[in-house]
Amino acid sequence: MSPSPITIVVPKGRVLKPLAALLARAGVPAEILLADDRALIRTVDSTLRFLLLKPDDVPTYVEYGACDLGVCGRDVLVERGAELYQPIDLGIGKCRMVVAGPVGKEAPRDLPRVATKYPRTAAAHFARKGVQAEIVYVQGSVELAPVTGLADLIVDLVETGATLVKNGLAEREIVAKVSSVLVANRASYKLRREELASIVDRIRRAVDEAAA
Repeated sequence: MSPSPITIVVPKGRVLKPLAALLARAGVPAEILLADDRALIRTVDSTLRFLLLKPDDVPTYVEYGACDLGVCGRDVLVERGAELYQPIDLGIGKCRMVVAGPVGKEAPRDLPRVATKYPRTAAAHFARKGVQAEIVYVQGSVELAPVTGLADLIVDLVETGATLVKNGLAEREIVAKVSSVLVANRASYKLRREELASIVDRIRRAVDEAAA
């Protein structure tokens, strides 16, 4: 019986193109990721296949062993608290998680209401500052929360900050710097160490060369 292919789960969206380029530099066939195809399983050959999923689902598939390796934003890993081996920061998908609020309007110091899709991370951030915040979970269009009166502040990801400006918001502080990382299922990394280490080492060299 032939061994099952190494399965790598990758996030659909903005990091897919730079990720495919990075994998190609590492000698990992990744052209199939950019194919104009709605298939969520992309098989390269009998030894390698990719899964394309929403970013929030990547840690789950790796943690529970459905995939051997994955690429995930550090923001998702921290929020989910997933128990995964994290061998490499890939240096792509860079952005920052920030606290933002309406320009010229201070938030209440006692029990500010904070809208975010990262409730665990946001609560921990304000707790470290000794602030008990009321966290309101929203899945998208977080910038609307202060505009409509739903919240005093938001915690969200930004790249340039242009969306904040367009909605009358200003960045108050940085919660964390975020980038995409390679993650591995701990059991898979032990059972298939030689196969996975070969891929991980090639990706690490490609990342180091890009940073040089």
